Amino acid sequence: MTIHILAPETVCKIAAGEVVERPASVVKELVENSLDAGATQVNIEVKGGGTNLIRVSDNGTGIPSHELETAFQQHATSKINGLADLQRISSLGFRGEALASIAHVAVVEVLTRCPQEESGTFLRLQEGRVVERAGRAHHQGSTFTVRSLFRNVPARLKYLRSPNTENLQISNLVGQYSLAFPLVRFSLVIDGRQALQTPGSGKLRDVLAQVYNLQIAHDMLEIDTSGKQATAPVAGGYVSPISVTRATRGHMTFFVNRRWIQSRLLARAVEKAYEGLLGVGRYPIATIYLTLPPDMVDVNVHPAKREVRFAQESVVFNTVYGTVRRILVDKMPVPEIHLEHEQPVTGEEEAVFPAPFEPEQTKLEFPSGPAAGTGPWLKVPLLRVLGQSAGIYIVAEGPDGLYLIDQHAAHERVVFEKVLAQRAGKAVNVQALLEPMAMELTLAQEEVLQARRETLGEFGFDIEPFGERACLLRAVPALMAGGKLEAGLKEILDSMEAGADPAVEDRKVAISIACHSAIRAGQALSYEEMRQLVRDLERASSPRTCPHGRPTMVHLSAGRLEKEFGRS
Repeated sequence: MTIHILAPETVCKIAAGEVVERPASVVKELVENSLDAGATQVNIEVKGGGTNLIRVSDNGTGIPSHELETAFQQHATSKINGLADLQRISSLGFRGEALASIAHVAVVEVLTRCPQEESGTFLRLQEGRVVERAGRAHHQGSTFTVRSLFRNVPARLKYLRSPNTENLQISNLVGQYSLAFPLVRFSLVIDGRQALQTPGSGKLRDVLAQVYNLQIAHDMLEIDTSGKQATAPVAGGYVSPISVTRATRGHMTFFVNRRWIQSRLLARAVEKAYEGLLGVGRYPIATIYLTLPPDMVDVNVHPAKREVRFAQESVVFNTVYGTVRRILVDKMPVPEIHLEHEQPVTGEEEAVFPAPFEPEQTKLEFPSGPAAGTGPWLKVPLLRVLGQSAGIYIVAEGPDGLYLIDQHAAHERVVFEKVLAQRAGKAVNVQALLEPMAMELTLAQEEVLQARRETLGEFGFDIEPFGERACLLRAVPALMAGGKLEAGLKEILDSMEAGADPAVEDRKVAISIACHSAIRAGQALSYEEMRQLVRDLERASSPRTCPHGRPTMVHLSAGRLEKEFGRS
């Protein structure tokens, strides 16, 4: 289909008023154009967080020379002709807004050649206007170069994050598209450093090894989609066993007909499939491909096309939930799993999973407002330690009854406040390791380390790069010295992926240090150890909850005891 300007009645139905928000937005649109052009190799290069340079080169079909200027006009597209085509969209882009938007906020150069053309065509645009056109030699495909992004829009440039944070957004985005298209060879170079290189073998496990690491790729469980009918939603991909978890939901990725989306519906379906199998605050790694007829999904509901609307949400929810739950039951040799209400699969019969469609979930919240974190309800009286129960709970007596204290949650609270106090006073106690610990990192973890190495150093971590996708850990905060160092550092890197503000990041780091430094459930404590822990908890500013929000203790009042024994 040739590039053409959409009719006004079509534009008013699909226009998103799209604005290029950040460098990752530019990379997204250019990569999607390459994929829509049938490219089997996509090379991305960025410098200065994407504001200095973004270059995307592919070996796709290219743009015909006589259509090149048209491609940069508003609502110019070759993906659809009219409104009827919205019901069967198979391409990633379709609105025809991206190139025009990019050309108005940057200097854009494009060099492209179609198979039937003997030479390529070069075009240079400034502020949306063509300033140079020439014929040049070029391989089949297109190379887009974007320079000086937002230099003519200083207000937008002002609100960009640091180059490291923008690089992190770009690397995460390219990682997601490489997972969506394992047949395509992706290369990402950031400031001269090779950040990602996928083989294009068509094997998703090979891409998982590049985006995460070899061990995670080896452990992931494959969802077999053979024999499934394309007339109904089909879920495929890979999910992690219960032994491989993360501290955030950020490692659950979803693709609908190869389109990378964000979906609370699909995230809830996956989390429900793992219900009862993971600890509090732990989430799986999941790469889920959902394939369904185009008329069952509306992709024209979000300006950046990050969200979609399903025609039959309950069917989609139960498809993803049932598929993931079934793979966990079939491939996880865990005898503790008891699915009392689920019907077994016999022959070709599908298992019936009693997962009701849950469009919304009620979230329990702690008190907020002036009383939260400061009121007397958070304080505890002086307690007298009586002993330990089940290796988990400290039994203590107070003036108004008995207290059962979760030793792990209580110690988490104590360590958490110590970490923040040391950080605020710039007096962090550091423990050097006798031998440096070599660690393999995922793509996202490596980018976070590049961006937040200084912040981690302020908490007591001494980390240095150690080749591609690896680092050496030389020192840790003294409070964490006896904990699981590798797991702790990786959890910290995972929790910092979102690029939150410094105060939020400090809290996340402190929580992870506390979690991996605290006394474990099942650990026997001496009387003096229990007594010291209780005293430290009494002095804490928020002793009744751990940093994750779980209660550290439960109270059995004297009045309740009297009632239970019939004394009142």
